[in-house]
Amino acid sequence: MAHPHATPDPHAHSDPHLPHGAHTEHAAHAAHAAHGDEHGGHPAHGHAPDPRRWRALALLSIAQFMLILDVTVINVALPDIGADLHLGRTALTWAVTAYTLFFGGLMALGGRVADAFGARRVLLTGLALFTAASLATGLAGNSALLIGGRVVQGIGAALLSPAALSTVTTAFHGPERNRALGVWASLGGIGFAAGVLFGGALTAGPGWRWVFFVNVPVGLVLLAVLPATLGAARSAATRDLDLLGAATVTAATGSFIYGMVHAGDAGWSTAGTLLPLAAAVLLYAVFALVERHVRNPLMNVRMLGRRPVAVGGFLMLIASGLLISMFFLGSLYLQHLRGIGALRTGLLFLPAAFATGVGAHLAGRLVGTVGRRPVAVTGLGLVAIGTGLLTLLPSSGSVTLHFLPGITIAAAGVGPVFVTATTSALAHITHSEAGLVSGVINTFHELGAAIGVALASTIAASGIGAAPSVGGFTRAYTVFAITAGVAAVLALWLVPPGKPEMTGGPHVH
Repeated sequence: MAHPHATPDPHAHSDPHLPHGAHTEHAAHAAHAAHGDEHGGHPAHGHAPDPRRWRALALLSIAQFMLILDVTVINVALPDIGADLHLGRTALTWAVTAYTLFFGGLMALGGRVADAFGARRVLLTGLALFTAASLATGLAGNSALLIGGRVVQGIGAALLSPAALSTVTTAFHGPERNRALGVWASLGGIGFAAGVLFGGALTAGPGWRWVFFVNVPVGLVLLAVLPATLGAARSAATRDLDLLGAATVTAATGSFIYGMVHAGDAGWSTAGTLLPLAAAVLLYAVFALVERHVRNPLMNVRMLGRRPVAVGGFLMLIASGLLISMFFLGSLYLQHLRGIGALRTGLLFLPAAFATGVGAHLAGRLVGTVGRRPVAVTGLGLVAIGTGLLTLLPSSGSVTLHFLPGITIAAAGVGPVFVTATTSALAHITHSEAGLVSGVINTFHELGAAIGVALASTIAASGIGAAPSVGGFTRAYTVFAITAGVAAVLALWLVPPGKPEMTGGPHVH
């Protein structure tokens, strides 16, 4: 969601906290280049700005919009995908989490790759990969091809998003950069709201496959026009790539998700559940060890020892996990249990999507007046109230009366938590640290979404099966309400008091 809670510093070399895990340290690196980079932007202060920069911003915004859309657009299509491909709960869960898992697990590496090989080259490679994977996913005839396509989509997104943000950051300077990053920041709220509506319209119209096919013509047009708009490539300095770190954090989260999803079918005491969960703990420990010793780590784990950064990561994990899983379960409740069509389902989610943006916008103003702690506690309290109402969901009756108030109130509370997470983590840090902290926080955002959906699917297993029951959904929303309530109490103690002193511009999820 767009969090317009601060004004970007026109003298900063990179925007410290922007959409979908864009690791911005590489943007700062590129901005320091003596002759600019391959982005076709302003090469350095004092030189004439490239006339193509606004066109490049428009095209890159469309590309980023696709990536954001693909996080939520699939939720409304899930029941139709499951019915057409004969997929069970496990496969449907992975269809959502595979994208966010690889997007989140590899996005920091994507920023490093852009440093090593040039943002222009990496951007176009990621776009081509995402476009081809969208076509393959739309053509999928079984679960393996569907989930495999989502994995490759996530890899393409992890390459495209950081490189695109680096391009935007280095192409503009001074007040123009503020305006350009404002355009970029608005993509989060628009993409999130559009995802639920587009997903419903496409599924109800030409069919669920067009949820993925729609990316193909857009991607091809961008691939045709972006090279000329971005200008000729220049050489980039080679830097070490932390491949081991990227592999271990992705494998750890994937192992955790596998264990959680398996628990919904076989229980918590089986080897198929306990061994993957134990492996996840071990792999996370290995990741922390690797990051402490490699020369160019993906994530500076020492920063998690700072209270503001640790609190920001915790809040981001909670907020993203709750938001995406609420929509995941809500879509299945409305369509799988209540038999509501995809288009109407998409429309029913629009008030919640709007409420998330409004909540974030108001919180962006309030953190500067009342402080972060009251905003965080209030936001989590709203999530607890909203999900508490959803514990009363019936198996029949008016969905407008029983579902809409709860999901809207809960969504309105998530927006302020996103704002508090970002402002807590990025307050009182130097510009040189902004990219590193941003990478930490945005990683928690994407991985939180993947883990949240896995937990929701496990808890609500009985509601998602072949013979759905409302009890599975209400049980999951009960856990959500308790989680939000406990997090609200912890926020009273954990969230630093006072108002943030931001080092940069708006953050988008």
